Amino acid sequence: MPFVLKKYSAIQDVKIQHFLINEAGLSMSLSQKLLSKNRVFDDQDNILKNGDTINCEYIHVAVFEGHSRGLKPIFEVEDFAVFDKPSGVMVHPTRKETPYCLLDEVRHFFGDEASLAHRIDAETSGLVLVAKNKQTSRQLKMMFERRQYTKEYLALVKGRVTTDFAIEKPIEKANSSIGIKMTCDTQSGKSSKTFIQSLQYNESDQTTLIKAIPVTGRQHQIRVHLDSIGHSIVGDPIYGVDEIIANDCLSKTLPKEERIKSTGAERLMLHANKLSFTYQDVDYNITSKQTKILF
Repeated sequence: MPFVLKKYSAIQDVKIQHFLINEAGLSMSLSQKLLSKNRVFDDQDNILKNGDTINCEYIHVAVFEGHSRGLKPIFEVEDFAVFDKPSGVMVHPTRKETPYCLLDEVRHFFGDEASLAHRIDAETSGLVLVAKNKQTSRQLKMMFERRQYTKEYLALVKGRVTTDFAIEKPIEKANSSIGIKMTCDTQSGKSSKTFIQSLQYNESDQTTLIKAIPVTGRQHQIRVHLDSIGHSIVGDPIYGVDEIIANDCLSKTLPKEERIKSTGAERLMLHANKLSFTYQDVDYNITSKQTKILF
């Protein structure tokens, strides 16, 4: 597991933040982070907060220790690297019990200061940019905030798409039992724009391979935009299906055969295929190695 509990002999009547720094040997920033994220406990599993005084025999600290399952970066320079993530792998752990995520590989290869410059959904496959140190992380994240990059996705969508066009619809949280679901049925959402290019139509199953280039970076942007025009992505467990099916898919209680029947595929057919940007006056154009992922 990525999170492991480290055990320290406690010192009575000492403030927990001082103990973590002076006795456990953790940095001030890491100590503050662990306390704010509820990852420090006493020997009765009570959460300890900044300012609490120690009154127990042992202190337990949940720390993230990355491990590898063989996924390696496909591109690497001194400051950053790019991973080609498979579908089904989360980029970050969502809880202490998360068995594996992309951050495992990142920390395994590049250490505790390495971090992801951006995110993609667990079911989306493809390119993820990784900073190897904190300074680079700040630069790359600022680049994404300022939209100084181009991301190209491939998607297999339901129905026939014959022209190239842009979808420009605001996006916000949907009024849904599915907490992560977004919607375009609003005027009060955040402005969002996606360019769509038709690549290939398959007559046999009436699907179209398209290229999608998001100008903005809203949650589920490509998925919700395509669904809003009647071309939901094949295999999407949230958009274009009944919410009962969606909940069963997300809870992983729906058998594989039923998911394929309901959504059209075993996985979300969305792939982050290209990433282009300029870093320190050098142009980078990186393409996924999973070239036939949607065929």
